[in-house]
Amino acid sequence: MKEKFRFIEQSSRKKILLLSDDIRLHSGIATVAREIVIQTAHHFNWLTIGAAINHPEKGKRFDLSPDINSQAQISDSWVHLIANNGYGDPDLIRSILQQEKPDALFIITDPRYYTWLFQIENEVRKKVPIIYLNIWDDLPAPNYNRAYYESCDALLAISKQTKFINEVVLGEKAASKIIKYIPHGLNPEIFKPVEVPPQIKENIIGDKEFVVFFNSRNIRRKSIPDLIWSYRIFIEKLSVEERKKCLLLLHTQPIDDNGTDLPKVVETLNNIEGFDVRFSPNKLSSEELNYLYNLADVTCLLTSNEGWGLTLTESMLAGTMILANTTGGMQDQMRFTDEKGEWYTPSLEVPSNNTGKYKKHGKWAIPVFPSSRSIQGSPPTPYIWDDRCDPMEVAEKLEQIYWMSKEERKQNGLEGRQWCLSEQAGFNTFAQAQRVIEALDELFETWSPREDYELFKVDGLPDNTTKHKLVY
Repeated sequence: MKEKFRFIEQSSRKKILLLSDDIRLHSGIATVAREIVIQTAHHFNWLTIGAAINHPEKGKRFDLSPDINSQAQISDSWVHLIANNGYGDPDLIRSILQQEKPDALFIITDPRYYTWLFQIENEVRKKVPIIYLNIWDDLPAPNYNRAYYESCDALLAISKQTKFINEVVLGEKAASKIIKYIPHGLNPEIFKPVEVPPQIKENIIGDKEFVVFFNSRNIRRKSIPDLIWSYRIFIEKLSVEERKKCLLLLHTQPIDDNGTDLPKVVETLNNIEGFDVRFSPNKLSSEELNYLYNLADVTCLLTSNEGWGLTLTESMLAGTMILANTTGGMQDQMRFTDEKGEWYTPSLEVPSNNTGKYKKHGKWAIPVFPSSRSIQGSPPTPYIWDDRCDPMEVAEKLEQIYWMSKEERKQNGLEGRQWCLSEQAGFNTFAQAQRVIEALDELFETWSPREDYELFKVDGLPDNTTKHKLVY
């Protein structure tokens, strides 16, 4: 067994109840939850509610310990999963708290999935603390999330912007919470530079010499039609022979009601010889997906608001350059440098770098700064900035990457991998797990159950005005 950070014998470990997507699945939430469980199974025992839509195994309980032991390289993990439709309900949580007696409750994803839990937070937090691995896509700071943040004892922020948002929204109450920056981490032994077998390379890209790659869902905010348009503008500047050596590879569903009919977009833009856009719609194993990153020269993500963008992390770990919109957590992965020469951190004066105030960044990244910013919203989330790129500028960035040598692109990509593995960034499963362990240990050392009631002096309505600059 490898030496583990703060190893604890199974009988002495804290038991954590985790609400997330079923960790046997491959959604972004399931991937992150699974890696946290695997890499901390030597320090915590885990009971997870494994959510899925219309889960075919609803109500069944599974002992995942043997599989976790194998993956974590330990011999005494305790990881159980209860399959469920959704993340739970008050009755289920009450039952588990009574029967299983966990030491904490850990949740992941959008707070609106947990409104039922926050409504009983006073009851829950008399018994156990609530830990929230949280993320928010964009500014202005969502004051409408205040009650959710106040209902938690520990806020583990996936991006620097999310941590800033937690602190701004909570105001003085932030001092009573544990708020830590814990960025997403992926396994660098799965996503890594490899030589793609010749037959697989031939089947996927043939004789192409420049491959632009996209990997995400076909949903509106991912701006896939803009990427196709940008690619079309880019190749128009090349000769016919050069175009024929280029490929835009889209690993996504071609048609989705949450997005659009992408083949129709390709069809209407396909009025130029050498315009080659291909789809990879089938689900792939991690190994197969890693091949796609290794075949690519650049991975693009133009999302108009994005909490993190796991596809960028996967690409960087595979040693492939990234081209991304400067918004949300994608900024973290491009490593902008401020006027002090330090890794940029949001502040009241500069809450986001979407204006392009800071231009210096990691060599592995090609940022695109939004050309427009509008306020979108819905009744549950009344306002959020929608940061949109100019496809013309994206085309220019693609051209910039194209004219780099293959060697320069690869060297830049490898620098991105090294930064992911560095102590500063820690965009890998091992650093993520260590940060989770440190944060939760601190919580257990300092947490005390909620009182039966609290007294508040009310001087008026809460101040919901924005505390950070809106024009900067």
